[in-house]
Amino acid sequence: MDLKNICRAVLFPVQMLCSILKAGLSLLLPCKRRDLSGDVVLITGGGRGIGRHLAHEFAKQGARKVILWGRTEKCLKETSEEITLLGTECHYFVCDVGNREEVYQQAKILREKVGDVTILVNNAAVVHGKSLMNSDDDALLKTQHINTLGQFWTTKAFLPRMLELCNGHVVCMNSILSISAIPGAIDYCTSKASSLAFMESLTLGLLDCPGVGCTTVLPFHTNTEMFQGMRVRFPQLFPPLKPETVAQRTVEGVRSNKAFVHLPWTMHILIILKNLLPLSALEEIQRFAGSYTCMNTFKGRT
Repeated sequence: MDLKNICRAVLFPVQMLCSILKAGLSLLLPCKRRDLSGDVVLITGGGRGIGRHLAHEFAKQGARKVILWGRTEKCLKETSEEITLLGTECHYFVCDVGNREEVYQQAKILREKVGDVTILVNNAAVVHGKSLMNSDDDALLKTQHINTLGQFWTTKAFLPRMLELCNGHVVCMNSILSISAIPGAIDYCTSKASSLAFMESLTLGLLDCPGVGCTTVLPFHTNTEMFQGMRVRFPQLFPPLKPETVAQRTVEGVRSNKAFVHLPWTMHILIILKNLLPLSALEEIQRFAGSYTCMNTFKGRT
């Protein structure tokens, strides 16, 4: 081992301790928040559900422009009108993020008509709520295209310009199911796990890129039409999240440049338990909570 590597080995524990102390202090001390007044925010799946609430929250927090992408023009138009009434410039474009060529084409049109996107919120998602044996191949491919590949394509379309400007933020609206999967949503869980790996890699890759950051949001079951009918055994202990709460915490995470946002905070306990307990114990927890049967009554939007 040469002298350089010896020095690195000696300094490593010190650097680790400093990082832990810095992270601890950041929880106690107020951090500098991003000023959104110069930002152009693009939200995929922005016409309804969490996307709609995200549009409202970014507008309330002072974003300069909000752009909505989605597949249903009626919903996009309604949300756009609501944002305009709040006093924020808002545009919408019909775009299926599961279609690569459509993403690149609409990205070009957006830049020409509105300008550079500085905050990209990858929110569009679908879930079919069926087992692998009962899902048709087209449905599985659709889920992968929208939940996973769509995120790849939108990021490829807008991240290079963010890096040029040294100003940008990529947001992924993920799910706690990317970490702790359940039966009956194999397409959704798989695609979200892939999406999480993408964001973890991207976050690390952007550490040395000044002015550009990432935020991955991992919420528990949220009370939207997407997961309508999903039932947990103890709703009083594990109530579904309100979409407006998810939107507020997401914008807060972007403004404070937080890499990962777990909602609610108790999801941290789930992650710790999953890494510590044997599989048999985790199975008992899942059975007790009703996770194995929560999708049996699923009637949500696909």
